[in-house]
Amino acid sequence: MTTAVLGIADDRALGGSMRVIVTRPQSLVAAKAAVDEVIREIDIAASRFREDSELSRLNAMPDKVMKVSPLLANAIETGLRGAALTDGAVDPTIGHALEVTGYDTDFSSVAPQGAALRLVAKRVPGWQAIHFNAAARTVLIPRGVVIDLGATGKALAADLAAAAAARATGGGVLVSLGGDISVAGEAPTGGWLIQVSEDSATAIEDGEETVSISAGGIATSGTTVRRWTRGGVVLHHIIDPATGLPVESPWRTATVAAATCVDANIASTAAIVMGDEAFAWLKIRGLAARLVDREGRVWLVGDWPESANSKLAATLF
Repeated sequence: MTTAVLGIADDRALGGSMRVIVTRPQSLVAAKAAVDEVIREIDIAASRFREDSELSRLNAMPDKVMKVSPLLANAIETGLRGAALTDGAVDPTIGHALEVTGYDTDFSSVAPQGAALRLVAKRVPGWQAIHFNAAARTVLIPRGVVIDLGATGKALAADLAAAAAARATGGGVLVSLGGDISVAGEAPTGGWLIQVSEDSATAIEDGEETVSISAGGIATSGTTVRRWTRGGVVLHHIIDPATGLPVESPWRTATVAAATCVDANIASTAAIVMGDEAFAWLKIRGLAARLVDREGRVWLVGDWPESANSKLAATLF
């Protein structure tokens, strides 16, 4: 997205790229400060990679009822909602499965090459194993359960950050966290133009496919970017809860638009995990999506536009 009337700030956050765009360039500093504060709070609350995070302390205290902060409660409730909406295709109890595949630190620190791993297919504990009381903000996880909120947590951060920046500036804001995009406030004329690509770090270029949104969010999930090799075996970060292993999906990328970035992320991740069933699942729910198969063929679902620079509606999930 390139336009002289918008203010743009690029940075790194939560192990990936971050971009903040505002419709009022003079408010960019205030918007970025608001976004940075949300990122700081979500990182200390819900990161699996920080020993001092609230989530790490929770994971280290199995079989004990723990009271958590409102933000971590929100993140856990969001993760459990994603599991319920997808019948467990998106499951927050994949933490141990990610650790044994080598994703045991912030992705920027994951070694691209390493020794062979002995991976055994084993269903993850399942989201129903988490005992969560939303009213009391208490959580109990059984021994052997490791909660990971990396997917929905990042999307939640994008939604919260965009809303906070819009409140701080009174203008329109777009926040992108590693390709999880949320917008808030008044959109620019014609909406927010978003380039569709497998890698959020891809340079913005004229001629690439773009879509436009005025509200809600867009998320892309895929198996081609966050990859690493152990003993010559290529692994990635999207786990199939049924096996506890990186999913073997017919889709290499799924992009979904929804009323929030969280819902878009839940649906895009679920599409990768569901495989052949994803097309019908997305269509029944009225979600606009763009799926790319292993051969690079593009499949459009619902109201996803066939032509570039077309507008997408924010759909309730």
